[in-house]
Amino acid sequence: MHPGVAIMALWGAWVVSWMLAAVWSDRAEKRAQFGSEAGYRLAMLVGAVLFFIPAHGYYGPLRLWHVNWTQAWIAVALTAFGFLFTWWARIHLGRLWSGNITKKANHRVVESGPYGLVRHPIYTGILIATFATLWAKGTVHGIAGAALITLGIWMKARLEERFLREELGAAAYDDYSRRVPMLIPFVKF
Repeated sequence: MHPGVAIMALWGAWVVSWMLAAVWSDRAEKRAQFGSEAGYRLAMLVGAVLFFIPAHGYYGPLRLWHVNWTQAWIAVALTAFGFLFTWWARIHLGRLWSGNITKKANHRVVESGPYGLVRHPIYTGILIATFATLWAKGTVHGIAGAALITLGIWMKARLEERFLREELGAAAYDDYSRRVPMLIPFVKF
């Protein structure tokens, strides 16, 4: 199997499994207004379109670097690791998970497991998979797509934190955010 095919298969399997698992979630009591989510959704959508333009056959100014076979398979492994990290976080979060910014019944700040490493481990896992895939692609549009996906994730994380701070109480969430980094383990900013 070609590493590029393996990476695309990982992305496809992750997307399908993620959508199928959406039923494993409690109903929302409150949701962030749709308009407040439009910015990050647009950034992530445009980013995904650019990011998933195939890299095969691009040379010259559109392809900035090439990886060898070993490096490509390392990128496959890192992509798989990123998706495994997202699944660890989602399973750990349980029925509190939502694809949208919501408050569930009995919602609380989860601070254990991957949530003890970063406040948004699902986003961290997606970013690991994104940058591992970008490393294998090496294209200009891949970089633009990854940048927009990263921006969208950062925007969503910030919006989610504001929402949870209001809904769960600033004291609980502020204490957690002082102790645990946002997206990158051991890096506070």
